[in-house]
Parts: sequence; C-alpha cells; structure tokens
Amino acid sequence: MLIAAIVVYAIAMTLANLSIATFGVWVSPINAFLFIGLDLALRDWLQMQIKAWQMALLIAFSGGLTYALNQDAGMIAIASAASFTLAALADWAVFSKVTGSWFKRANVSNVAGAAVDSVAFPTIAFGVLMPEIIALQFAAKVAGGYVWSVLLGKLK
Repeated sequence: MLIAAIVVYAIAMTLANLSIATFGVWVSPINAFLFIGLDLALRDWLQMQIKAWQMALLIAFSGGLTYALNQDAGMIAIASAASFTLAALADWAVFSKVTGSWFKRANVSNVAGAAVDSVAFPTIAFGVLMPEIIALQFAAKVAGGYVWSVLLGKLK
C-alpha cells in the first residue's frame, strides 16, 4: 500500500505540472481539486508512514520528473517543487500541532497547505500575483483535500 501511495503521489504531481505547462494557468483550479487535493490528503497519510526526508525526496523527484518529461515545463517544475515544499512545511506544522482524529488533523492542516500552495505556485510559476486564480485554487484544494481525505481515511 505504501509503495502504491508513493507512486500515485508522484504521478498525480507530475500530471498536474504537465497539464499546467500544456494548458496554462486556467486549468489550475481543476488540477487543484483533482491532483493537489490528493497531494494534500496523501501527504498527510504519507506523513504517518514515511520520514520527513523521504517526503522531501518524493517532492523533489516529482518536480524533476516533470522537467524530464517536458523541459518547457522547467519553471512549472521549479514552482511546483518550491510550493510543494512550502505547503508541506505549513501542512506538517499544523498537522503536528492539531490533536484528534487523522481526518480532523488532515483537513485542518490541508487549509494551511492549500493557502500556502495557492499563493506560492502561480506567483512563482507565472511571475505575477493572480488573486482570482489563488482564490479558485484555494477553494478547489480545500474541497479536493476533503474528498480525498474521506477516501484515504478508509485506508488508515
């Protein structure tokens, strides 16, 4: 199950990055719900399974894989790795402090991770602050994180 979760994480992040590189910023709310919501919830699940340095390697690998598959996605891969790292730190900090069930901890920490990722990714990737995209991404990530946490909670 752990290996499958790691593979799904890497594939989801790579697909999210490549679709942004291919279709542009306007696909990001869809990615936010499907792929980044999965990232947020799966990151919390993996946090209970693997060490922090292993998660950091997985984040870096996903960014590197994106770049390897499409060099034109270079800035997307850099923004992805940076925003995933920043979001992971915010998510980890909140997840570690919140008490209660995994489901509660995951969803509270997903809000923090979604906020950081929603601001960092489009700003780094496209070099401009896009409030509408940030708001849409944030809402989609929180909703997607909730849906994915319900599904992943059944695995715990």
